[in-house]
Amino acid sequence: MQQCTPVGGRPQCSCYPGFSLTADGQSCEDINECLSTRACQPNERCVNTAGSYMCQRQIVCPSGYQINNDICEGTMSHNCGLGFECVNTEGSFRCDPKPHCPVGFSQDSQGNCIDIDECGTVAQPCSPGFNCVNTVGSYTCQRKILMCSRGYHASPDASRCIDVDECQSNLHRCGEGQLCHNLPGSYRCDCQTGYQYDTFRRMCVDVNECWRYPGRLCAQTCENTPGSYECSCTAGFRLSSDGKNCEDVNECLASPCSQECANIYGSYQCYCRQGYYLREDGHTCEDIDECSQSIGHLCTYKCVNVPGSYQCACPEYGYTMSPNGRSCRDIDECATRAHNCSVGETCYNIQGGYRCLAFSCPQNYRKVSDTRCERISCPSYLDCQNSPLRITYYYLSFQSNIVIPAQIFRIGPSPAYSGDNVIVSITRGNEENYFSTRKLNAYTGAVYLHRQVREPRDFSIDVEMKLWRQGTFTTFLARIYVFITKHQISIFLTELKV
Repeated sequence: MQQCTPVGGRPQCSCYPGFSLTADGQSCEDINECLSTRACQPNERCVNTAGSYMCQRQIVCPSGYQINNDICEGTMSHNCGLGFECVNTEGSFRCDPKPHCPVGFSQDSQGNCIDIDECGTVAQPCSPGFNCVNTVGSYTCQRKILMCSRGYHASPDASRCIDVDECQSNLHRCGEGQLCHNLPGSYRCDCQTGYQYDTFRRMCVDVNECWRYPGRLCAQTCENTPGSYECSCTAGFRLSSDGKNCEDVNECLASPCSQECANIYGSYQCYCRQGYYLREDGHTCEDIDECSQSIGHLCTYKCVNVPGSYQCACPEYGYTMSPNGRSCRDIDECATRAHNCSVGETCYNIQGGYRCLAFSCPQNYRKVSDTRCERISCPSYLDCQNSPLRITYYYLSFQSNIVIPAQIFRIGPSPAYSGDNVIVSITRGNEENYFSTRKLNAYTGAVYLHRQVREPRDFSIDVEMKLWRQGTFTTFLARIYVFITKHQISIFLTELKV
């Protein structure tokens, strides 16, 4: 675009035609001839190009035409609605309504005429016995052709084959004294009712209906008679008025039972009211001793038989009957203040009674509740390790002759942490070896009663738990009073969390 020659040690530059030198004296830029030169004709427009320009003829298309490659062509778009047809005109168009369809055709949403399938409509256009065949703009009806087998003929509408009644149309060959019976597709010649034709003897002989139709003619017993039969009933029934069915006889109207009677089909059944059983004679009811015959436990303590039923009783003292009439409920003498404990004693309810207990804390312990003592101080570290941090009093109540071994107490830290370990032992009160301990897991121990206690008895045992936590032992003591009562009514389980 430019050419430069050195003049006096400096370049002297000039530009090619159509470009001009910029202010730096070295670069060239395009000259826009369309801004300063009117070389184009009035009906032309100037288009600048690199280093030059060009003139283009301006073309304006009339309405209804658009330019395409410098040629005005008619447009192909219109806004005619459905049901109208677009008709092209010079530079425009018009919308003419589409013509209506002839009979046998319908106009779709585009205004096109389509054939109507008259045969596919709900109301068939053809009469019964004809098939409908659709044609363009119409339909035709063709008669159905139906071939029937012997003994049948086509129905009037040719839609099905129906039986020919040979007896009614006199097309049979039955002999004198015989009766014609129409059959599907045929017929049969029969003798009079109660007789059948003997081909060897060529005569009608008596039919034994009872043998031919067993169980179908009579409800119970069938007896053959010449040309007929008779029905009879077994004991407990009587023949009904139709001569075939049997009606049940209600034997209960004669009161054959000592208590209740239920009529059943053909017989009757005596049954007894609740609390009685039917004797072998099938008529007499006798009282049931529920207390001696019951497999389960009707009463939690004592069962007393009464006519037709039973009653439950509770021990004379310490219990009262529950609303269900079967179980005995312990009377809480402590809650009802029906005890004789002194001011310094605490009343503890047990099954069927109560105990008055006075709790006191040993030396170096202080009482923090009615049932708990906590250590105040200890002379030395060894004394702290050997003496319990806390002493807690518990009482448990059980009935004699409970099933052993019985878990009666659980002990463990609360909350328990990973790495905790406990050692549980009985340190006092187990000289007769009635109790034992067992470790359930790393941080839980249990006390079991493993010898049978057959009589009421009180025990006082000390259960010690040594808790190993983070490298040190801490001792806890549970002083447990176990009261074994006389009556077997219920069992309780106590759990200690320290």
